[in-house]
Amino acid sequence: MTKRLIDELRDFLKDAQGREVSLNYLRNELRLQQGTPAWDTIRKQMIRLAEEKLVKASGRNDGVYKVVRQVKPVKVFGQERREPITIYFPRDFHTMEEMFFAKDIVIREGNLILLSGESNYGKTLLAMLFCGENLGASPVLMGNEYTTIDEEPDQRFLNRLDRMDWFEWCNGDGMERFTLLPVRDDYAEHVVKDRINIIDWINLEEHYKISPIMEGIKKELGKGVGIICIQKAKGAEAGRGGQFTKDFADVELLLDALGKNEVRLTVGKVKESTAQVAGRTFGYSIHRGIKIINFREIVKCHTCWGKGWKKAGNSSVPCDMCDKTGYLDKRGE
Repeated sequence: MTKRLIDELRDFLKDAQGREVSLNYLRNELRLQQGTPAWDTIRKQMIRLAEEKLVKASGRNDGVYKVVRQVKPVKVFGQERREPITIYFPRDFHTMEEMFFAKDIVIREGNLILLSGESNYGKTLLAMLFCGENLGASPVLMGNEYTTIDEEPDQRFLNRLDRMDWFEWCNGDGMERFTLLPVRDDYAEHVVKDRINIIDWINLEEHYKISPIMEGIKKELGKGVGIICIQKAKGAEAGRGGQFTKDFADVELLLDALGKNEVRLTVGKVKESTAQVAGRTFGYSIHRGIKIINFREIVKCHTCWGKGWKKAGNSSVPCDMCDKTGYLDKRGE
């Protein structure tokens, strides 16, 4: 028995869910002959399928339809409850203590940790420390900081590995305990499922596109975790892309200058925690580009309220309480 056109369309569109198709494309794929009834009636059949919510017209009267992705109800109760994932955050090299807010952050499968920082204020150091602290989970490294356009390890990256010799980057057979991928764009296509994927850094001309890029990465993580770096303008409250950078971030760390020689780390968005973490601020120094030292919590100076300058008559002078940094150590506030 010859298949009806509507049934042929249903079968064909099963493999096109989520895509756009045009009437001419369908006529070509189904090998419909011009001048036959099927050639003209395909439009009516697509209208019928639109009523069944299998497709959705573009609304432009151009014969283009979005094939609706079909979903089934998801059973909620009786499902396995999985524990949070253990991700080790960077440590203060002198005290060997992990960044102490980390214990209050809950990381789950498929989460994204976003590092948004001013240029030259330690994004790559944090990314490499995340890698080093989690070598037992065989992390994956990719991005602009680690390989050249010739797909070779960047020399600065190799130099840092050599100097960060307290980590055992290789196993007893001399094999790396991490995977380096020469990927500088299209990151979602190269994410290694169920692993820690560290991407340093994502470069975009059209900053608003960061949201779909992060969504794409997140979809590919499976049971793994993503740690991604993006640039941030000086003084901005979010990375390049503004609010769009926060859409798919589960944990957001903002890196800024603290005075002339230190880094200010502000915990931005935190999707799940066991204590108040979002909004807290920390300071630290970077020693020789490879170590975090003097990590401590800081608060805005009560004299200048974070501005670094205080009133003096009709003018302003540098705040001597905080040495113009705008912040004081919390323990001495």
